[in-house]
Amino acid sequence: MATHSKPIAWTIAGSDSGGGAGIQADLATFHDFHIHGCTVITAITAQNSFAVGHISGTPRRTLAAQINALDSDMPADAIKLGMLGAADIVEMVAKYLEDYSGFVVCDPVMVATSGGELLDDSALEILVEKILPRADLLTPNLHEAEKLLNRNIGGLHAMERAAADIVALGARSVLLTGGHFPTLDKQRLDYWTDGEQGFWLSGPDIKTVNTHGTGCTLSAAIAAAIAKGYSLSDAMVLAKSYVSKGLRLAVQIGGGPGPVAHYGWPDQLYDLPSLFWRMPEAGQKFSFPSCDGELGLYPVVDSADWIERLLKCGVKTIQLRAKNLEGEALTTEIRRAVALGKQYKARVFINDFWQQAIAEGAYGVHLGQEDLDSADLAAIAEAGLRLGVSTHSYYEVARAHGISPSYIAIGPVFPTTSKDMPWEPQGIRHLQRWVNLLGEKYTLTAIGGIDVKRAKDVLATGVGSCAMISAITQADDPEAVVAELMAMHGDCGRL
Repeated sequence: MATHSKPIAWTIAGSDSGGGAGIQADLATFHDFHIHGCTVITAITAQNSFAVGHISGTPRRTLAAQINALDSDMPADAIKLGMLGAADIVEMVAKYLEDYSGFVVCDPVMVATSGGELLDDSALEILVEKILPRADLLTPNLHEAEKLLNRNIGGLHAMERAAADIVALGARSVLLTGGHFPTLDKQRLDYWTDGEQGFWLSGPDIKTVNTHGTGCTLSAAIAAAIAKGYSLSDAMVLAKSYVSKGLRLAVQIGGGPGPVAHYGWPDQLYDLPSLFWRMPEAGQKFSFPSCDGELGLYPVVDSADWIERLLKCGVKTIQLRAKNLEGEALTTEIRRAVALGKQYKARVFINDFWQQAIAEGAYGVHLGQEDLDSADLAAIAEAGLRLGVSTHSYYEVARAHGISPSYIAIGPVFPTTSKDMPWEPQGIRHLQRWVNLLGEKYTLTAIGGIDVKRAKDVLATGVGSCAMISAITQADDPEAVVAELMAMHGDCGRL
């Protein structure tokens, strides 16, 4: 990434005189993501909400001058490719990308929403041959995917195969968008794969005819998020949220379909997609009991002795995280922890060991993201256990959202020594963003590097709960620390 103070993204695309798609939509999107947008204009189009009336491709010399001017002074952290149009333009862009090391998102624009052809056959051949291998992400819709593969794609169940086949054509990864596919439980599904891994993004089916610029906006939002330093998986979740918000708030401007709206950072839970590793089945939903209010002070400890000691202090939510036990010793520890929870009428969660938690009749189980891969969530729900899930990113929050757990843990808020973390500490500002996004529906707890001094600022976000390990277990006087922290939490955590 470049060293400038504000992230930069380029859009290499056509100009839409109607302002709803192309360069215009991309710049509006970049603005909403708080990055600086630069443009390489490949064509001037005369269009409105009804039709594309005229297209004038940019001369090669003019195109090269735009690229050279930007490359020498404002290099891109990410590049979004949109309408390229003619073969010579595709060739020149491909040539530049040979030496560009940043992230490239390609929206293979072939046909305008109004029906105009925007990419001829010779240009398509060069795009497949030279652009696809340099595209870190390709974002085709149904019609574009069918043209790339020269075959019909028969519904949702064919999307995975189609996306994999496009990767086989040369793209490094593909997000096949589902706006033209049938809905599933009133949800629109997109599918991403890099040929080895894949997942589905499910968002609300928003009934609107005002969809002009949807593909441009999605790919621009992904490029913008990448430029800001988000991972690709996070960027796609953010982009789908952003487009959902834009479709929901879109209005008609001219006489035909209106453009996707641009109203700032995606911040509404309604727009947040759910993420699934396998295509969800119709009617498939988990139901986990609620936690009956805020969790309050939430110690995470490694033994039933610690649980007993802290429950005697009045703690009402606690987690057994016994990583160093197995076999009968583990079962005995879990059984005792569950019994103590019932004795003190407290919420005792068991970390990871969901089978034993079910067998012993635990109040709940807490799972990390890696544990979601192997746990039988249906069995946990059927047993009536509460479920808590750890999250560290938009991708993980979207995955938790697809499960609808009893609570969501957000972290690390600050640097932590309890375990190696691949994520940067999120800080109070990002915690506040999560609380604003999720707090309307979910019970939340914050975790990671929180101590007595930091707890006040954490609780000021409205998160309702601090999950803490070393601040309690390594204190000289744990009882005194717990008393102080419980006072800070106030009524939070009382059953």
